[in-house]
This record gives sequence, C-alpha cells and structure tokens, in this order.
Amino acid sequence: MIFLQAGVSRVRNINQKYIISMVSKNQIKLITALRQKKFRREYNLFFAEGYKVIRELLESEFVLHHLYESESLFNDVSPHQRTFVTDSELQKLSALTSANNCLAVFEIPKPKPTADSGLIVALDDIRDPGNLGTIMRLCDWFGVEQLVCSLSTVDIYNPKVIQATMGSISRIQVTYTDLADYIRKSALPVFGTFLDGENIYQQKLPSEAIIVLGNEANGISREVTDSILNKLTIPRFGKLQQTESLNVATATAILLSEFRR
Repeated sequence: MIFLQAGVSRVRNINQKYIISMVSKNQIKLITALRQKKFRREYNLFFAEGYKVIRELLESEFVLHHLYESESLFNDVSPHQRTFVTDSELQKLSALTSANNCLAVFEIPKPKPTADSGLIVALDDIRDPGNLGTIMRLCDWFGVEQLVCSLSTVDIYNPKVIQATMGSISRIQVTYTDLADYIRKSALPVFGTFLDGENIYQQKLPSEAIIVLGNEANGISREVTDSILNKLTIPRFGKLQQTESLNVATATAILLSEFRR
C-alpha cells in the first residue's frame, strides 16, 4: 500500500497563511494508477475532482482518504487529511485536461445488498463513462435509489464516471452482478427497451419495477432479453423514420419520466 502523506517543502505566500507541500513521486504514482480499475480494486480507493463533487462526497457516507487543493476550500477537513499543492502539481494528479483546484481520494465502500422493491434501473453492458454518470444523475433526479449493473458495465469509480455524476454517486446504491440471474430471481415486473416493443406512451406502468437498458451499440443481450416479459419502445415521430436509436441516457430520462408520471 502506498500512503498519501506529503512532506512540507515551501511556503507559497505568507499572506495566504497556509503551507504548500510537494507531491511525492509515490503519491503521483498511486493517484494516476487509480485511473485503472485493477488498481482501484487493489488499493480500495478512487478519486474525485472539483469542489461540488468532493463536497457531496464529504457530506455522504464515503470515507475521505486524503484531500489535495491549490487554495483553501475545505476548512472543515482535518489538517492530517488535507494537503495544499501548486496548480502544476495538481495537474500531474488530475485525469482532466485542465485540472480543477481540488482532488480528493476516497475509500471504496463495501457493497450493500439490493432491496427487491421500488423502481430499479438495470444496465446491461453500458460502456461509456459519460452515459453511466448521466444515468446516475437521472436516477437521483427521479428518486431511483438503486442501480443494478451487469459485470461488464463500466466501473462507477472510473474518474470520468465520477465527474459525470456531479455528486449523485453519493445518493445512489450501485450493485454489480450477473444481471440475467438477478432478473430471474426478482419478484418485480421487468421492463426492457426494444425497437419492436409496445409504445411506452400507451402503457399503464407500475410504481415498482426493474427497467433494463442495454449496450449503446447492441442493446440488451439475448441472455437478459430471455427474462424480460414486458418490452417497451419509445416511438419515433419524425416523418422519415430514419433515426436508428436514442442515446441510452436520453432513453433513460424518457423512461423514468413516464414511470414516475
């Protein structure tokens, strides 16, 4: 395990009343390694960037491991878990083209069991981090507290996913599992999105259900499809009917809006 403890090296400006610390090579090595799933799992850590996301995580059940900032933003964080760095050093840690003024490393919490109740969104092989992050924000907006993902869906602790959630990750319980097996064992009605499904605007939809959305290019896998009895479609209204598909996050927004309506 590589520890995130920085040694004090210099003062940036005495009027700012805080000490700037040099980031060690080991710290840079660890945080850049956390961009990869295997190292996030090995160290049980992930990182977030930006004031809003970090503040949301600090006010949730996530446990802070260490915070880096280029200006005084989080005075409520213990000095032992807080290191001031230069903008150039923060850029070395960042996964963004242009770094924010803060980056925080958090512990990955232990997974919780999924309750078989309420409205649940299930994702089958979603690969794009931006889509997953946006779907989590939509779940947060529509009051969906549980998100179930296939084992091949992109990792929620991917830095791009964390960024796209804008803090909603702190309010959504996410479970990775064998999705087909999970659906077969659930007592909830299961709905999936298909081009040949029933018009969603003409259906009476339950308040408790599992809503399955599939891969951006291939849709819902055959194995998962076999367990879906209720097939829905979002109809096209364009005159030419030439649009092939909706973005999966856009489809999620429409589905959740109709289920909540």
